Amino acid sequence: MNFVKISESEWQIMNVVWERAPVTAANIVENLSGRTGWHSRTIRTLLDRLVKKGALKITPGGKSQLYEPRISMAECVRQESQSFLERVFGGEPASMLLHLVKETKLSKEEIKELKKLLSEKEK
Repeated sequence: MNFVKISESEWQIMNVVWERAPVTAANIVENLSGRTGWHSRTIRTLLDRLVKKGALKITPGGKSQLYEPRISMAECVRQESQSFLERVFGGEPASMLLHLVKETKLSKEEIKELKKLLSEKEK
């Protein structure tokens, strides 16, 4: 699948769809309007954009149309991570990892897990 660039607002829509698919626009509006303060028209515009981008598909569902993802959350995360890596760290994963480890407060368990992963990489 081609790269689908999803805005921050569109991520919120996609998260609802990934969690509840298939889902109606009314259910998405109900879920997001209270949390975001967005008007119904705003949410429906974002849904239309996501359909045009190929991230969502619409299927008939009785009186209402149902929205379903055409791209998985894992694929979107992979694409966004790769895009971020290229833009910010010149495509160098080690630079990104070193930066994140230096700048992030990690628990003992997280440090232990990182050590385990690095030791497995050495093999």
